[in-house]
Amino acid sequence: MRYSTKLIGTAIILATVTACGGQSMATAPAGSPSPSSSPSVKPQYQAPAGSIPVPAAKLDPAALPREFPREVYTSDGGKVLVVRAEEGGCQHALGEAVEQTPQHVVIDLSETKAQTGQMCTMDLRHPVITVPLTAPLGDRTVVLKQSSPR
Repeated sequence: MRYSTKLIGTAIILATVTACGGQSMATAPAGSPSPSSSPSVKPQYQAPAGSIPVPAAKLDPAALPREFPREVYTSDGGKVLVVRAEEGGCQHALGEAVEQTPQHVVIDLSETKAQTGQMCTMDLRHPVITVPLTAPLGDRTVVLKQSSPR
């Protein structure tokens, strides 16, 4: 009887590990099609080569939670912001320029909503995402804010 119990327990653990191991944790950059509609894209954790850090004096992260990353770079002549975001489990980071004035650019950071009933890990990741601008950043301040998952 003991042997049967161990055998059944081992089979259940193996089935669980096999089912969870096959799930993909791909992330698509902001503005890209969702991972389910396109080939998997590996999350990017380093700013692209040639990116230029936005000086701390030109960042306003006051609306972000204290533990949220505060890392922003410019790329493509200042027309693209590369922002360190936060995501976890089955959610994927999103970023959008919601306001662009001559004085500042407001970047809204959020995540996709996890599907109901889907098993997700409880990990926390900090990928970089790209946010296109209508004009180069120049001397404008980057205001970072966070909204609820979409």
